[in-house]
Formats: sequence, C-alpha cells, structure tokens
Amino acid sequence: MVSVGDIAGLIAAVAFVALVGFLARPLLRLADVLDETRSSVKEITDHALPVLDETARVVASSASQLDKVDTVTTAAAQVGENVSALTSLVTATVGAPLLKVAAFSYGVRRALAGLRGGGGRR
Repeated sequence: MVSVGDIAGLIAAVAFVALVGFLARPLLRLADVLDETRSSVKEITDHALPVLDETARVVASSASQLDKVDTVTTAAAQVGENVSALTSLVTATVGAPLLKVAAFSYGVRRALAGLRGGGGRR
C-alpha cells in the first residue's frame, strides 16, 4: 500500500512541477523580450552604420572645403595688403603735390579776395 512517505513525495513532486510551471512562464516572456531587444538592436545597427559612413564622408569633404576657404581667405588678405600698399603709394605720390596745389589755390583766392575787397580783410 501507499505509505505516508510516498504521499509526501507525490505532493512534493506536484509542488515542484507547479513551481517549475510558475517560473517557466516569466522566463519564456523574458526570452521573448530578449529576442525583441536583439532584433531592435540589429535594426538600429543596420540604420546607424550608413549614417556613420555618410558622416565620415561629410567630415572629409568639410576638411577639403575648409582648405579651399583657407586659400581664398589668404588670397583676400594678400589683396587687402596690396590695396593698403597701393593706397599708401598713391597718397605719398599724389597727396603731397595735391596738398601743395590746394594750399596755393587757397592763397591765390585769398589774395584775389584781398585785391577785390580793398585789402581790409585779414
């Protein structure tokens, strides 16, 4: 016949099966979540890699464009220096004689005004 130990063993076995069944359901759900996470990470990686490649190309192109801008800026600075030197040259060459002509014409005007006005003006 069935002894008390056999019944206790049967109850323990049933309890263990129930416990395994109770714990298996969350583990299966966790496995589904992990599978979904894996597929999401794969999809993100598949979309991120082309973006990173394009970013690397844009950075390389930007470096090339910056080199060109540097060349243009250097040329513009040289043009500015040349214009400044040319202005100084024109001022030194033409400025002094023009100043003398202006002073002479002012003196002539004053002298003519003095002759016309009778010399009373100073």
